[in-house]
Amino acid sequence: MWKPITSADTPAEPVDLSWREADWPLAGKVGTLITTRDGGVSPPPYASLNLGDHVGDTAANVAANRARVREQLPAEPAWLQQVHGITVVDAASVTPGQPPQADASFSRTPGAVCCIMTADCLPVLLADRAGSVVGAAHAGWRGLLNGVIEATVSAMNEPAANLVAWLGPAIGPDAFEVGAEVRDAFLAHDVHAVQAFDPIGDDKYLADIYLLARQRLAAIGISEVYGGDECTVIDRERYFSYRRDGVTGRMASLIWIKP
Repeated sequence: MWKPITSADTPAEPVDLSWREADWPLAGKVGTLITTRDGGVSPPPYASLNLGDHVGDTAANVAANRARVREQLPAEPAWLQQVHGITVVDAASVTPGQPPQADASFSRTPGAVCCIMTADCLPVLLADRAGSVVGAAHAGWRGLLNGVIEATVSAMNEPAANLVAWLGPAIGPDAFEVGAEVRDAFLAHDVHAVQAFDPIGDDKYLADIYLLARQRLAAIGISEVYGGDECTVIDRERYFSYRRDGVTGRMASLIWIKP
C-alpha cells in the first residue's frame, strides 16, 4: 500500500500527490519519500521528474528536479553513482556533488538522507524499530544475487531481528523475463529460489524479484517486510521503466532518521 504525501506530513509546500511515503509502522521515527515520474520539468522521454544525471537528460533539468525533491527533505540526499554492486557507504559521509560508486547507504545520523535511484530495479528501505539506523539498497537482480541487501544490513550493525524492510516499486513478476542463467545463479545460492521463477518456455522464465528479496531478508532474520506489490513496467503513467522504454528517467527512494 502507498501513503500519499500531504501538507500535514511535511512543513514544506505540498508536493505532487503521486509522490509517496512508505506505508509501514515507522513513520513517526523515520522519514521516507518515494518519487514517481510526475512533478518535474523534464520533457519526453524523461517526463517529467527525472532524477538521473546519467540517462541523457540535460544537467539543468536534473538539477531543477532534484531541487524540487530537496525541498521535502532535511538535507541534500546522498546521491550515489550506482554500478549494480554491493558497496555500502555512510550517507552522512557523502560530499554533495561527489557521488561515490556504491549501491547502498546507511545512516545513524538524524537528518542524513539515504537515496537510491531506480527504473525497474528494486529499492529496499530498511530501519530498526527504534528509528536509530536506516538504510537503502539498490537491488537489481545482480546486486540482489551478490548480496547487496546482506551488505547493507551488515553495515547498519544492528541485529537483523530488530529491522523492518519496505520494498518499493520495481518490475513485477508478470513482466520480468529472464534467461535460464539468471535462474540457475539464484538456485546455486538457494534452492528455494525456484519458487520465484515461472517457466514460459524456450529457457525463459518470469522472475519475481519481490519474492527473491523476501527470501534473502528472511534468510538473515528479517521477517517484517512491507510493500512489494507494484510493477514499474505495467504502470506507465506513474513509473519510469528501463525494461519498457529503454531511454527513460529515474525515480528515487529516500529514507532518513527524523531530526
